[in-house]
Amino acid sequence: MSKPIAVTVIVEGSTEQRFIQDVLAPYLGAKSVFMTPIILSKPGQKGGDVRFVRAKNDIARYLKQRNDAYVSLLVDYYGIGSDWPGLDAVYPGASPSDIAKAICTATQSAINAELVDYRSDVRFLPHIAVHEFEALLFSKPATLATAIQVDRQRIDEIIQECGEPEAIDDSPDTAPSKRIEQLYSRFKKTSNGIAIAREIGIGQMRSACPVFNGWLNRMESLVEDD
Repeated sequence: MSKPIAVTVIVEGSTEQRFIQDVLAPYLGAKSVFMTPIILSKPGQKGGDVRFVRAKNDIARYLKQRNDAYVSLLVDYYGIGSDWPGLDAVYPGASPSDIAKAICTATQSAINAELVDYRSDVRFLPHIAVHEFEALLFSKPATLATAIQVDRQRIDEIIQECGEPEAIDDSPDTAPSKRIEQLYSRFKKTSNGIAIAREIGIGQMRSACPVFNGWLNRMESLVEDD
């Protein structure tokens, strides 16, 4: 039997916390990876502006608490503050995978510069979701369409326009959550959103969302590497 792996995940808000608790943690728990989501301390203004200095303080706190546990990070690219490492490495038109790689690489380096004595190079695993949680809900158009009571073609058109769920654009009017709210005005992130995510399932999200899948691959590899 695999040795259990404990991972504290610092998240942006209550929606991400609920998603991990209710959907992702049970999935990874079956693989001996046990996630505990913790909301970022003083995350900033509502709607984003997550400052790196605040995230860094939380990352340091949890790396120092236990030397046998891992720390990860789940924030989205369009919600991070202007002080975040790697922003200057993102070029216009970059793919979701390239954006995530640039930000995560710079974030890892910045944390290692101060916390390598706590094995941050091994125990810290940053994850930058290019868009908000609701992007994952576009992983299965039929399920999303049924849940929000619209014709599936409406969802298919969004996917065709953007190319993939993780590439749904970031305008204030066309971000993933705004697109859903325009189709279904009663949509609530922490109730409807989590219920839809549970119905879609992590496996389908992984197949449709390469950046998300890459993060889970890293989580699962901890069991193999430990």
